[in-house]
Amino acid sequence: MKITVLSRAASIPSTRRLVEAGRARGHRVRVLNPLRVQMLLDGRSATLFYDRKKLAPTDGVIPRIALSISTYGLAVVNQFGLARVPLVNHAQAIAQSRNKMRSLQLLSAHGISIPATVMARDAAHLKEMVGLVGGVPVLVKLLQGQEKHGVMVCESVQSLEAALEAVLGLGHNLVMQEYVKSTGQDVRVLVVGGCAVAAVRRRPRPGRLSHTLNKGARLEALELSPGQRAIAEKAARLVGLEVAAVDMLDVQGEPKVFEVNSSPSLPEMEAATGMDLAGAIIARTEALIGGAPPVSVPEPEVSPVLLPGRKGAGRPPKAGSGGG
Repeated sequence: MKITVLSRAASIPSTRRLVEAGRARGHRVRVLNPLRVQMLLDGRSATLFYDRKKLAPTDGVIPRIALSISTYGLAVVNQFGLARVPLVNHAQAIAQSRNKMRSLQLLSAHGISIPATVMARDAAHLKEMVGLVGGVPVLVKLLQGQEKHGVMVCESVQSLEAALEAVLGLGHNLVMQEYVKSTGQDVRVLVVGGCAVAAVRRRPRPGRLSHTLNKGARLEALELSPGQRAIAEKAARLVGLEVAAVDMLDVQGEPKVFEVNSSPSLPEMEAATGMDLAGAIIARTEALIGGAPPVSVPEPEVSPVLLPGRKGAGRPPKAGSGGG
């Protein structure tokens, strides 16, 4: 089979592992930088070029689209999808996972427990926000549209204020989540093709702003409970991802999902678990190329929610009342 990995560089560790795993299974694997792909559309057909040369066909595509090139990169992924090339993660699902607040809304609406979460344009009412999520420690994400995000764990209000001081005037959106460090486990689950294939417990470095909690964290292999496994698989399916890292807090046996990622880092997790996770992704690619059904995304099943204090809040409208 001919497999294409969309990635900024073949030297990126996770990309390199996918190439190694694909070639070890006898496939021809190429790496294309999405920014060097050109698209010609004329209303009748679409042609893809790479460095202005017509792109040779491929049997399947594994997207590894960096946050910094989401808009263009996802357009390239979408074009392969429109050409009916099997994709390991469709553009819509990747985009949905990167809209952190929207994905949390989706998970919550379908009954998946999430940490208490607040979103604000700035941190003017920082202490009140901390109280809303149960006090420190807290998990903080700085968002700028869907392009950039940082994550940090802050163990005191003072450390949080110090960390945010330099960015408060930059117009970032702020998402703050409950982070129960003392009694909970920070768990990352790799889900491939709807099945949880590996899990690690993470011990992040406190007070550090980074693009991933894995950076500087110590990873330990973890045996998933049935509840953790079911929640991780449901979260990935809801977001629509074939390959996903589902990050959750397990607080006294209750898994709470706080993020779903579409391009998880592989080498660190492989080292911690001793598993060939890149090989599992290649195997799923083979299955999709062979006609296996993709991960399905159920239709939203959201009940109307009335704002507190409104007449009729907390009970459904009477039959025949119109409701609209």
